[in-house]
Amino acid sequence: MDADRVGDAFAAVPRTWFLPPSQQPRASYDGPLDIGHRQTNSQPRTVESMLRLLDVRPGDRVLDVGSGSGWTTGLLAHLTGPEGEVLGLELEPDLVEFGRTNLTHGGWPWARIEPARPGVYGDPAGAPYDRILVSAEAPELPTALVDQLAPAGRMVIPVHGVMLLVEARGDGQPEVSRHGYYRFVPLR
Repeated sequence: MDADRVGDAFAAVPRTWFLPPSQQPRASYDGPLDIGHRQTNSQPRTVESMLRLLDVRPGDRVLDVGSGSGWTTGLLAHLTGPEGEVLGLELEPDLVEFGRTNLTHGGWPWARIEPARPGVYGDPAGAPYDRILVSAEAPELPTALVDQLAPAGRMVIPVHGVMLLVEARGDGQPEVSRHGYYRFVPLR
């Protein structure tokens, strides 16, 4: 992905919009910030790395698993542009509402946040997706999410402390590469 596109997204989608008022003065801090409900707004450097690996293109259909405060959903919406579609999923009902409210700052009608269904990874009914971003750590690579990738699709997901890039291939066997060590809240 063109490095400027990710940088432009960060400039266009300020982290401040997606933080509780008590955390807004700390928006420039390069670390995770508490958003309540044992969840965090992820470290900017980590989000940037994930977005570069994901390589979102204009017009992509993107699934944002663990959308939290909605920041990644907004960043993804900027990257897909109005010809794309972004679905954020979040388990915590209060954060679904918080994220939805936060998204209104950017005016991205092609992006939305919906409640995740407990025990269901992603959005099987809405698949396939060109890109899937997972902002919670899985104990192992969830086949259910891999199966939701479109041909030539990409997923970025932390698994057992390692950031993985999963690329769908025509033969049905995904290509998986490792990209550093990270800590996230658990994927439920």
